[in-house]
Amino acid sequence: MPSNPAGIQSFGEFVDSLHAAKAEHHVGLPDRRVSDNNAFREMQDHLLRHYDGVVAQTSFVDENGSVFDCIPIEQQPARRRLRDPLPQASDLPRGDADAGAAGERRIAHAQQLHPDRKDRHGNAMYAPEGTIAMRRLTIENLARFPTLRHFFQKSPFGSGRPPRASGSPGLAPPSPAAPAVASTHRWAHAAQTVDNLGGHSFVNVWDPQIGANQVFSLSQHWYVGGSGAGLQTAEVGVQIYPQMYGNTLPVFFIYWTADDYQTTGCYNLSCPAFVQTSNAWAIGGTLSPSSTAGGQQYEMEFSYFFNQGNWWLYVGGGAANNAIGYYPGSQYNNGALATQAAEIDFGGEVVGTTSWPPMGSGAFANAGWQQAAYQRDIRYFPAAGGNVSANLTGAMTSPQCFTVLVTMFGAPWNETIYFGGPGGTTC
Repeated sequence: MPSNPAGIQSFGEFVDSLHAAKAEHHVGLPDRRVSDNNAFREMQDHLLRHYDGVVAQTSFVDENGSVFDCIPIEQQPARRRLRDPLPQASDLPRGDADAGAAGERRIAHAQQLHPDRKDRHGNAMYAPEGTIAMRRLTIENLARFPTLRHFFQKSPFGSGRPPRASGSPGLAPPSPAAPAVASTHRWAHAAQTVDNLGGHSFVNVWDPQIGANQVFSLSQHWYVGGSGAGLQTAEVGVQIYPQMYGNTLPVFFIYWTADDYQTTGCYNLSCPAFVQTSNAWAIGGTLSPSSTAGGQQYEMEFSYFFNQGNWWLYVGGGAANNAIGYYPGSQYNNGALATQAAEIDFGGEVVGTTSWPPMGSGAFANAGWQQAAYQRDIRYFPAAGGNVSANLTGAMTSPQCFTVLVTMFGAPWNETIYFGGPGGTTC
């Protein structure tokens, strides 16, 4: 039976507020960016469809102030769209070297949901069996963007792929980016062109500060296929994005596109795309604690694996019970990612306007362990089968602000990148 959580607007009252929302309460206000009445109505209509027929059993709030409603798996938007039998995940392919433990380096996993964790109101930060924790999308959240499409885009200034390293082995020269993308996005990353069914890394969690005229900072995986308008991705990582989440703490995010970020794509569960199957994680939820310079390091283990027609996402390990959900291959419309990816890519991305935020810890790549951000044990799953260490080539768009360093260590680090930098106004 649904329960009323302490300190949080009940789910029923929240849905009623969506029906009652008026454009004049959002359009033209100083803390809103929604462009006009038509854009407001499009946002409202999306939210009413998003929550049509949904009933939350309970709710909680995370450290970012985001409310999560625990809803039945079959009521999430993507499952309502698909209506096919829920598939089952399998174990990931075994690797060519044992990833092992972190050895002498002190590393811990960032925490998220657990039955014993309580939010600031005393509500359990965990979804009951048979439900998932879905971040509550509010009119106020969407109205921080000019239009619904701006809300869905990778950034409000457009989306873009990291440029490939011109002249590097196995990587094609970069294709021209749209001016809006080129002027706002900056990357320090490393990629490999190889047919694959996904890949793996441990992502170091940091909490860089986002200042005025700055948008977001992230560390992520990209799995990429196709080209031009047919470019497609499945993405996962850690992000600080105040305009999206209303606060400045790192969150666990996913993203996708089927047409080079033009008309498809969205974060997390905000459109009918990803199907979440696990109650142990809150996609779009805060990760804590974060790493500290010279001190304790925290990380998240992420993998994507294309299996039986779906891009399964694994968090915290490679066993079938670590799979938390999937992007259906069918949503790639018979494009490249409907069967496999052709490139793996790992690293950092920031977005700014006249100033760019720090990436990772804010330290350059050569600062190394306990100073610079990293991704370690970077691997991919060949299209022919197996699990092998990557062989990446680094690329930087603004080396005066952000750098990347690719190194092959012994187990358990294996293929590793250090990356990051302080950002600033000259990037």
